[in-house]
Amino acid sequence: MAPEDAPAFVLAVPGAPSAATRSLAEEVVSIARSELPGLDARIGYLDGDDADFPTLKSVLARTAEERTARYEQAVAAGSDVKKPEGPVAAVVPLLAGPDGALLRQIRQAMMDSRVAVELTDVLGPHPLLAEALHVRLSETGLARADRARLFTVTTTADGIILATVGGEEAVQAAGITGMLLAARLAVPVIAAALDQEGSIASVAEQLRGSGSQQLALAPYLIGPEIDPSLLTAAAEEVDCATSEPLGAYPTIGKLALAKYTTALGIAPQQSQGAPVR
Repeated sequence: MAPEDAPAFVLAVPGAPSAATRSLAEEVVSIARSELPGLDARIGYLDGDDADFPTLKSVLARTAEERTARYEQAVAAGSDVKKPEGPVAAVVPLLAGPDGALLRQIRQAMMDSRVAVELTDVLGPHPLLAEALHVRLSETGLARADRARLFTVTTTADGIILATVGGEEAVQAAGITGMLLAARLAVPVIAAALDQEGSIASVAEQLRGSGSQQLALAPYLIGPEIDPSLLTAAAEEVDCATSEPLGAYPTIGKLALAKYTTALGIAPQQSQGAPVR
């Protein structure tokens, strides 16, 4: 169970809000709640409208107001309760890797809310993201996986471009997960930036120059943080197939919760199921 009066878990969702984005975010939050019953989990959109898609700023402000109201109601009812201290919420970016522009936007929303909150790390790099990438590749026939252990038997692609956004820092971080993916697939995996001109083409040339003939583009992205047309254009530019973004793969919710519990110092055994390390 979540500790009593634990700060809220607030998922910060980047990108243009849509029904698909909401569904993805709700599924991630649902997984987090199932892992830690009693979790106060909420969703805030970086580009929301405060109506159908509440902004991160408004969600944080409302969370603080509700916390204060609960305390005042308890005092009025004669309960001997301590005044809440510490952060009102922990904000978890729905990002596989670092993206300076989006993280600045998250921090600005936190500052504008005038609420005491914590910001967790992004989800990656992490071995579970390598697993998720592997599964997404296998779903589109670009890699075959052993059902029991998810290790490759054979692979259709013999070179993987791990596509991310966020510039050089994001490419370096993605490269760590890329090494884990390469170990699973036994083929070369090199990270490249969708938002850097020539980055995808350069990596494709490097892979082909080293002998890879069938390339695949693997998005190291949750999904909402980019325009899907960028992936399509990149795949067409280098003439290769692409797998789907990570989306609401189950380990995304577990990783998001792990970032929350780590930031707040909540013991892993308080969550249900195996802890994410």
